[in-house]
Amino acid sequence: MNSNRRVAITGIGVVSALGPTRDAFWRGLIEGRSAIRPMELVPKGAVRFPNAAEVSGFQSVDYFDDKDAEVLDRFAQFAVVAAREAIAGSGAEFRNGMGERTAVVTGSCVGGQTTEDNEFRGLYALGHTRFPPMTIPKAMANAGASRISLDYGITGPVFTISTACSSGNHALGLAFWMVRSGMVEAAIAGGSEAPFSLGLLKAWEAMRVVSPDTCRPFSRDRRGLILGEGAGMLVLEPLDRAQARGARIWGELAGFGMSSDAHHITQPTAEGPARAMRAALADAAAAPEAVGYINAHGTGTPSNDATEAEAIRSVFGAHAEKLMVSSTKSMHGHALAAAGAMEAAGTVLALRDGIIPPTANFTEPDPACDLDVVPNTARTAQVEWALSNSFAFGGLNAVLVFRRID
Repeated sequence: MNSNRRVAITGIGVVSALGPTRDAFWRGLIEGRSAIRPMELVPKGAVRFPNAAEVSGFQSVDYFDDKDAEVLDRFAQFAVVAAREAIAGSGAEFRNGMGERTAVVTGSCVGGQTTEDNEFRGLYALGHTRFPPMTIPKAMANAGASRISLDYGITGPVFTISTACSSGNHALGLAFWMVRSGMVEAAIAGGSEAPFSLGLLKAWEAMRVVSPDTCRPFSRDRRGLILGEGAGMLVLEPLDRAQARGARIWGELAGFGMSSDAHHITQPTAEGPARAMRAALADAAAAPEAVGYINAHGTGTPSNDATEAEAIRSVFGAHAEKLMVSSTKSMHGHALAAAGAMEAAGTVLALRDGIIPPTANFTEPDPACDLDVVPNTARTAQVEWALSNSFAFGGLNAVLVFRRID
C-alpha cells in the first residue's frame, strides 16, 4: 500500500459549535473557548442532560435555495457547507477529466436522524399516514457525499463509512490511501453529523455516558461526554501536484492505522488503540520519538480517558513524558462521525501555526491520566509530527498521522 506519493492537505472546511467556518473553529480552539451550552434544538427538560455543543444559528436558507434545503437533512447540509469551504480554499477544479479521478469519502454514524425522527413522530404521534416522497434520500447516510459529488461533477469513487465515532478518521484514512496509491488524484474527505433529535438523545440518555454539566477530559472529576454536531472536510492531493499548481498547502497527511479491539461493544481496551497508533506510525515511517502532539479521542468518560492514557504510554514509553496531549472535544463536543474530521483540521492547523489547542474545562489532574494534557490554555510549540486518535463503540480504532510542511 505504501507508495512514494506524499499527500498534501490543500483545503480545510469546518462547521462546528464554535462557528460555521474553519477560521471561527480555529479561533475558538486557540482561545480555549468551550462552545458547550444549553440545548436549543429539543425542548428544555426533554432529556436528563441539559447541555450540548450545537451549531447555533445555522439556517439552511443562508446556504441553500428552498428546493435544495428541502431535500437535504441537517447533517448533509453541514457536509456540503464544509466541503464548499475546503474546495474553494484549495482552488481545486474538476474539469478535463479530473472529476473522474477524484473521490469523495465521508463518515456518518446516524445519517439523517433529524428527518427520521420528524417523520416517525408524524406517523406514531400525529397520525400521519404518508411520508414526504424524499424521506429516504434525505435520511440516507451517504446524502452528503452524493450531494458533494453532484455539485462538483465528481464521478470517481464516492461512498460513506459508518464506524460510529471513528467514521471521520476511517473516511480520511481510506481517502489518503487512495490518493497515495494513485487510485485517485484527489479526494474530498471527512465526516458530518447532526444528532440532536429527541429520539436519539433519549437513547444516549439511557447509556448514562453524557455529562450532566460539561466535558472535562482527563480531569479527575470528569463525568462524561457532551454531544456535538457539525462537519469537517479536507481536500487531499499528491504533494508534488499541489506544489506544481501553486496550491496553498496546510500540511501533510502522512500515515493511517486502524484496529479492532474484539473485546466489548462499549468498554475500551488499551491494546486495540495502541495497535492502531503503532500501525499509523509504521505507515508514516515515523519514529514515536518524533511525535510532539496527540489530539486525543478524549471523550471525558472515566473509562475512555484512562484507557487512552494507558495506550499512549504503552506506545511511546518514556517519550510520553514529552508529549502534549489535548482533547478539543472539551470545546466542540463529541460530534460522533464528524469528531475525527474536526480534530484532523485542528491538528493540521496546530502544526501549521505552532499553537497547541488546550484541553478546556480542566480542573484537577487524575493519576490515571498522567500526561501533559495542555490544561485550559493554548501553548506555543513548534511540532513536526502529530497523531489524531478516534476510538469508537464496537471497539473500532482509527489513527491519523500528520506532518508539518514549511
